[in-house]
Amino acid sequence: MAVLAATTGGALGAPAAAEGETPPGQVDFPTHCLPPQEAGLPPADGPTTARITVDNPAPQVGDTVTVTYQVLRTPAVAPLDPNGAGGELPADTLTPTGRILLAGAQSGEVTVVGAKRNDPVPAGAPLPAVTMTGTFTVTAPGETTLAPGSYTLHTGHLLELDTTCTADTASAAPVSARLTATPLPTANLRSVFLGAAHGGPGDRVKVTAAGFPPGAAVTVAGRAGAAETADRVRATADERGTALVELPVTDRATTAVVAYEGAAWTAGRGSGPAAYTVIAVTAPPSVTAPPSVTPPPSTGTQKVTATVEPGALGMTQTGEDITLGAVPYGDGGAAPGRIGTVTVTDARGGPAGWSLIGKVTDFTGPGGIRIPGASLSWTPRCVAAEGSRSVCTPGSAGVVGADGALLASTPDAPLVGGTFTIDATVTLKVPPYTPPGAYTAVLTLTLS
Repeated sequence: MAVLAATTGGALGAPAAAEGETPPGQVDFPTHCLPPQEAGLPPADGPTTARITVDNPAPQVGDTVTVTYQVLRTPAVAPLDPNGAGGELPADTLTPTGRILLAGAQSGEVTVVGAKRNDPVPAGAPLPAVTMTGTFTVTAPGETTLAPGSYTLHTGHLLELDTTCTADTASAAPVSARLTATPLPTANLRSVFLGAAHGGPGDRVKVTAAGFPPGAAVTVAGRAGAAETADRVRATADERGTALVELPVTDRATTAVVAYEGAAWTAGRGSGPAAYTVIAVTAPPSVTAPPSVTPPPSTGTQKVTATVEPGALGMTQTGEDITLGAVPYGDGGAAPGRIGTVTVTDARGGPAGWSLIGKVTDFTGPGGIRIPGASLSWTPRCVAAEGSRSVCTPGSAGVVGADGALLASTPDAPLVGGTFTIDATVTLKVPPYTPPGAYTAVLTLTLS
């Protein structure tokens, strides 16, 4: 179903078009208009001329689209004076509301509302053209059609009266507008975690490969720079998309471990590398005395070896709550804020860079009302501390959403490491007439 949010606005009357030319999207359909009993009028049957337009015919999933429903001609007429004195419907006493029907990739209804704005209308004369607007959130990729649904013309003079017009049951209203939505780009969330960052030749390292499709065939392999080594093991991802294996590391050239689907590692179907160091075992030195009856003074040598132990990749963050700015009811708009500062420390000492991915749930408010997580966007920032070996690159500004987006990353290099400070400004796009209250979501950051 579509997410609905009504908004007032719009002007009366049809847009100008060349003489004899039908504006794009203008349609006619038979209508049955039923006035209230107090109006003193019989039902009115006849054609309705309508037009639907959208502000963005090629949105992305998660975008909010504004739709405009114009009723250019209606068989409904102004109500009669209940006292029988004739008269007219005064100016600015007509309020229209209506429905737009969605079908195709996305189904449902959009509620639209018009402003109370009209010229005087003589009693019994046709009611004037009206314009209604509303918004909905795109939830599915592909083509969605928009057709005019029923509309209600409310008059507030002397009595509060509603005249409701519906399409003839024998024929639904024709399609008036179309939009084609594209899916949001999806982030590669495949990652690999090691039980130890170093070991001797032949040691078996515990490996967790995560973020893969359930049931996928996963290869876990050693890497030396961009090339794979002879260390390799295969497994099948479980229902959570995780594969747990033990990788025997026998190739002394191995400096990292990766996991991937398919015949070979690719950026789209593989994890980033996790650093691993093979530490060679050195035999103790031996001293042999020369065969001599009277040994001369002798000297001995010892080989001195110091080992720099690789550390871990980790992060800390400032605070757990993010409070966004308030937006006024009715107008909607952008609710700004900033995430808590994140500090990433990379002390692995290997060739593998890292990436920090964020994803957000839907925002839930009073009565279970939701604002899609795709309505939250951010502009990331990343600064490397002085002396860091790696260069930190912030992710692109754009939508976060449930599929995830890149907050920051460092590239693979012969030797990486450092301390990095990361933050981002965030903006939540709140649709007009979202019910008042607090809306809460969860932002999850994953470092790999």
